[in-house]
Amino acid sequence: MILIILTVLTWVTACTKQKPQPLADSAKKEIVLAIGGEPETGFDPTTGWGRYGSPLFQSTLLKRDKDLNIVNDLAIGHEVSQDGMVWTVKLRKNAKFSDGKALTATDVQYTFQAAATSGSSIDLSNVKGVEIIDDATVKFTLKEPQSTFAQMLVATGIVPKHAHGKDYALKPIGSGPYKMLQWDKGQQLIVEANPDYYGNKPFFQKITFLFLGEDAAFAAAKAGTVDMAAIPAAFSKQAVSGMELKAARTVDNRGIMFPYVQSGGKTKEGYPIGNDVTADSAIRKAINIAIDRKSLVQGVLEGHGTPAYTLNDGLPWFNQDSVFGDADMNAAKKLLGDNGWKDTDNDGVVEKGALKATFNLLYPSSDVTRQSLAIATADMLKPLGILVKAEGKSWDELEKQMHANPVLFGWGSHDPLEMYNVYSNKFGGVEYYNPGYYNNPKVENYMTQALRATNENDAWAFWKKAQWDGETGLSAKGDAPWAWLVNLDHLYLVKSGLNIGNQKIHPHGHGWPVTDNIEEWRWNS
Repeated sequence: MILIILTVLTWVTACTKQKPQPLADSAKKEIVLAIGGEPETGFDPTTGWGRYGSPLFQSTLLKRDKDLNIVNDLAIGHEVSQDGMVWTVKLRKNAKFSDGKALTATDVQYTFQAAATSGSSIDLSNVKGVEIIDDATVKFTLKEPQSTFAQMLVATGIVPKHAHGKDYALKPIGSGPYKMLQWDKGQQLIVEANPDYYGNKPFFQKITFLFLGEDAAFAAAKAGTVDMAAIPAAFSKQAVSGMELKAARTVDNRGIMFPYVQSGGKTKEGYPIGNDVTADSAIRKAINIAIDRKSLVQGVLEGHGTPAYTLNDGLPWFNQDSVFGDADMNAAKKLLGDNGWKDTDNDGVVEKGALKATFNLLYPSSDVTRQSLAIATADMLKPLGILVKAEGKSWDELEKQMHANPVLFGWGSHDPLEMYNVYSNKFGGVEYYNPGYYNNPKVENYMTQALRATNENDAWAFWKKAQWDGETGLSAKGDAPWAWLVNLDHLYLVKSGLNIGNQKIHPHGHGWPVTDNIEEWRWNS
């Protein structure tokens, strides 16, 4: 083990080419970070880069502040027509790309047209057209009103039409706070401050991102060769000299998706659909009531997280009335008994007629945290009389089995559209959207009304009703198509004196959401 750590540290030092730093930390203008994985497809916003955090090299029309309110970025203002069909965006005139050329409405039009045809995770199917009014004005015309269209303007970094070629993802040019200096694939990314950036000038002139696994990042933090390292909860109890543990609150959630329909169906690929046990609402609700989420946070996450009750806890469209009492084994047992689930043969597993309350709970085998959550949940359900077998699978295997077996998934976004994607009957069985085939027409109607609202604030009332309207909803008080478990804190070892500013609630952990406010980072004086 000692030899492994020494080898890692030797590699880290060599790859960063660090020399002894004579300056005090307060004067250092360079930092080294090990805060996440390497983007597999590069740094092109039109194919998805930056969807879960700042695009870093590029800037966006709008952005969200620390309270998730929408504010201007490249835009100096925007207007939405009364019918919600036309969004007109006025651009600042002082924005330049890192190659010195001006950013204009032509680049905005091009970016969204390219994103719409990229086949990526960016859904711009509701955009009828993008029109240039003048160099500083762009008009988006939608096919239908879409309250969540604002998030498209928040999350899509603008690329230059004149320099968006086949190699762009490898050598990005943008109008963001940093520009690429060097990318050694599989090892590191080095960026430097963009002198033409129109916003608040970042303090740090050079940042090196190291692409290290969790063990190697932790070892580098212990050796003092990085200024910040992302770590898993399992390492959080170990003090590291000269480093402080920082926890960012998130909606990076983990939960159990239940097949909602009975067995017997097949996907077009021939994969089985449905599960007779989890199709019973009493099973789904009893599981939700019995699970002790606080114990999962303490036992699996070492206290670094929060119990999760919905897909969007703590966000502006979260319905607080969706929260229910959990860790109540007696209530869960009563619910099962009242709905015909009894252990008549005294084998410790309840049954309803000939149907035994047992199923497999699948999780991606590469994810240790999900494995621990799955095993802990299975143990919690034994006293309830539900026998759960936790099984790790590859993602290829999960795709084939997820329509007929509960799966431990993870989501989390600043976009309420995610709730629609996860629960809408429109997406039943489409990739990872609604693999359990949940369907409630009343909930569907609420979500459709939310989408068709002409602004976010009006939409929030409908998103909340979809979760729970007092009678039905997609929460555990209603149909319980999921059992949400925990929201993970994002944990970082940060060098003492390094101020990473006010972190907003982080989304799911793809990308580098901690850098969303990179312009605020500096050494404490």
